[in-house]
Amino acid sequence: MTTPDAEQGGVAGETEATPEDGAPRPEERLERAVRAAEQALIEYEIAVETFRVEIENFSRLHHQKLGPMYARLEELDAQIAEAKAARTGDPEDLRRAQELRARVLPMPSVEELFHGWMDGDGLFPEAAAMLTDQPVRPPQRVRPSEQARRLYRDLARKAHPDLAQEEGERKRREEFLTRVNTAYARGDESELRELSAEWAAGPVPEERRPSRSEELYARLEWLAQRKELLTVVARELEEGAIGSMLKLAPDDPDRLLDEIAEQLLAEVAGREAELAALIGQ
Repeated sequence: MTTPDAEQGGVAGETEATPEDGAPRPEERLERAVRAAEQALIEYEIAVETFRVEIENFSRLHHQKLGPMYARLEELDAQIAEAKAARTGDPEDLRRAQELRARVLPMPSVEELFHGWMDGDGLFPEAAAMLTDQPVRPPQRVRPSEQARRLYRDLARKAHPDLAQEEGERKRREEFLTRVNTAYARGDESELRELSAEWAAGPVPEERRPSRSEELYARLEWLAQRKELLTVVARELEEGAIGSMLKLAPDDPDRLLDEIAEQLLAEVAGREAELAALIGQ
């Protein structure tokens, strides 16, 4: 929930609406608190999104400028390990060399492994059948039972939208009949029985609408939960690798990249010298 300070905050220059007797409405303070909390949340969301964009941009620059150096270091590490393994023949050195080489080789994506065999919903039925050595069968034709036909006709007569006299009732009937048609198309006699019982029970009575005060309290609760969620997001951004780097030089991130690049170049030179020494031996 919001703090007392938030409750007291209002919009500058705004006059309070009062009943005819001049007394303030009971919801007035709640409305001011909601407006203040909404404005504070908007500002916080802008700050979090701005920081996220800064991290995204810095991450892109970091990858473009330093990515090749990291890749070169990984390649040199693999070559050094391979040279050591070739010289010693030790099984542990061989395992280490294979491990480092595997990190350098690009791993094929799932789409490349199963190109043309799957989509966003998973493997195509034909692909799954071939992988499990099962014949590919056409979809089974649905033949509704006689009881399903009777239930369908009965529901269609009772729930037809043309029997409604009000627009709300007509919409309810249209939605219900859509469910009936779907169940009948599947030949699902059990669901048709459930729909028949549902129609016989009648429409669900409308729930009592919350009061204005209840709506405002619910709004304050939602705003507080949203703020907590954004706080978690902001903390994760700050504690991430790129966010932590940005905090080291928030005013000049380019200088930080240059410093890291110099360190990586020195590491590359050291690895190259180590590799040359191993090959020379």
